[in-house]
Amino acid sequence: MVARHDLTTDPELLAALLQARRGTAFFARKLNELSDSDLDGASLLPGWTRRHVTAHIGYNARAVARLIEWAATGVETPMYPSPEVRNHEIEFGATLSPIALRHLFDHSAVHLNVEWRDLPEDAWRHTVRTAQGREVPASETVWMRSREVWMHAVDLDNGASFRDIPVAVLERLLLDITGAWKARGTDKGLAVKVTDRDLAFGDTASVDATVVTGTLAAIVEWAAGRGDGGVTAVAPGTGAARTAPAAPKWI
Repeated sequence: MVARHDLTTDPELLAALLQARRGTAFFARKLNELSDSDLDGASLLPGWTRRHVTAHIGYNARAVARLIEWAATGVETPMYPSPEVRNHEIEFGATLSPIALRHLFDHSAVHLNVEWRDLPEDAWRHTVRTAQGREVPASETVWMRSREVWMHAVDLDNGASFRDIPVAVLERLLLDITGAWKARGTDKGLAVKVTDRDLAFGDTASVDATVVTGTLAAIVEWAAGRGDGGVTAVAPGTGAARTAPAAPKWI
């Protein structure tokens, strides 16, 4: 029997798919390390338990799979009927029994992987629409999912850190986050410099900007609103160190 494989042959897309699948495996490992009772514990996200994070990741896979079905068939299939439905789905999922919650994650991940695998080469260029209303090619769904599984594996608060996330994922996360700040104009007076990479973002030309520095992992953790350990800030005009300000809103 011929082994099943991705229909796409695009090397960049195949690399992105591999990164998303590795992120899914990483999330699965951190989830499986938790006992059933551990699922009731708090996550790193305010107001969410580990149950909420797991439910979100499970239903997110189903939502992304709907976009792939849209790309494959041409029939519009939104990620969610509304934000309210999405939120209700997560709250409901958090009430599932531990075995049902784990099955939700496992089965939805397999379903999405099959949808990706079987999508014809040309369909990856078909336009779909994200929950935020952005029109993107179906290939963008791979990054959408990769971002979710890698970051939320950390949010399970089970020993994973941003240092465990691949550099390529961290760099794109930082581009997404700082791009959102720039689009909203919320990066004024704030410059971000990555000490272990030649990367700088924000209001870097201003002498009046607060400069936040740190390693790539530390900067992304701070920028994503997950903590400020490992970052330092310098107040404008004085050169004096100060506590890093809260990062501007991202999503």
